[in-house]
Amino acid sequence: MRDFDIVVFGATGFTGKLVAQYLARVGQDRWAIAGRNPDKLQAVLDSLTTSTPPEILVADANDGNALHEVASRTAVVLTTVGPYAKYGDKLVEACAAQGTHYCDLTGEVQWMRRTIDAYHEKAQQSGARIVHTCGFDSIPSDLGTLEVQRVFLEREGHYAEEVGCFVMYASGGFSGGTVASMVNLMEEAADKSVRKIVAHPYALNPTDDKEGADTWDSFAPTYDDLVDAWTAPFLMSSVNTRVVRRSHALLGHPWGPKFRYREVMSMGKGLKGRAKALAVSAALGAAVATLSAEPTRKLAQKTILPEPGEGPSQAQIASGGFLMRVIGRRHGTTHAVDVKASLDPGYGATAIMLCESARCLAYDDLDTPCGVLTPAVAMGESLVSRLNASGVSFTVR
Repeated sequence: MRDFDIVVFGATGFTGKLVAQYLARVGQDRWAIAGRNPDKLQAVLDSLTTSTPPEILVADANDGNALHEVASRTAVVLTTVGPYAKYGDKLVEACAAQGTHYCDLTGEVQWMRRTIDAYHEKAQQSGARIVHTCGFDSIPSDLGTLEVQRVFLEREGHYAEEVGCFVMYASGGFSGGTVASMVNLMEEAADKSVRKIVAHPYALNPTDDKEGADTWDSFAPTYDDLVDAWTAPFLMSSVNTRVVRRSHALLGHPWGPKFRYREVMSMGKGLKGRAKALAVSAALGAAVATLSAEPTRKLAQKTILPEPGEGPSQAQIASGGFLMRVIGRRHGTTHAVDVKASLDPGYGATAIMLCESARCLAYDDLDTPCGVLTPAVAMGESLVSRLNASGVSFTVR
């Protein structure tokens, strides 16, 4: 038996503190917080109100030996240390080698592709489940699709061939850590090979399984008959769509060879909806252009973007929320699942999703494969049940 059930790596960062607070609030025991600065870790520990305080483990993201020691002592490592493409490799390697389950918040497709290639087989052999995107990216999309397909099978006797995920609303803020990950991706995308990986609609699929009915992403405003509204591109769809398609592949293509998945923001009907879709599309395009060019990217970092460790206030987190409507269709029949939370999606709700992912990996009797997986493949309905009981709801419409 290992010393801990869960170790929170990066507990002194903005999201790491939220995670530690959540675990303390739910009465987590047999846990530890880890990072490179013992004084900051002690400050986090002192701030927690809990009858089962965590232990402190000191380890640097670049110290492979220390990370192997941490991984060997726990059932699950939960990490918030990003950008993961800079600081994540050695921890994934340690968990894959030690047979330790792992979950993170990355939305870095190029890095996920590298971990799949480097550690999927090793994790299969050791019995580790390495699970990326266990926050707002990409649990609502991935598990929402799994849920709407479950509903289709129960009610129609077959699966939907087409699934659309529509962001009905999302209210929240950005932290410096999230911005740092986005900036790092833009910097890596100066390499043509990285741009090719990120752009491919099946970027995360097994290497021999990268074809399907979906094509390249569209960034134009569109009227979508599935939601009966004008839509605009969603910033994180380039991550979430790849995750859902990897789930389909790893599950053995149960939804059929013609399965298609898309993800956009719903802007409403009529001329007003069209105008909003045009405005959001233009704003998103301008933001991407700003971060893509080195001079404007550096200027934005100096003047308007938050620094690492900064983020929304507790009041802003509590006042945020999101609703994502996942709609499946086949032969004119539709069913839908709403994924909703009344907290800032990237921080308050994400802390719940990440922590319950770690608890699911630590405690639930999962009859699922090992390797570098997605939330739907690794945890599926077990995680849906946990989230429904914790404030992130999956509701059949």
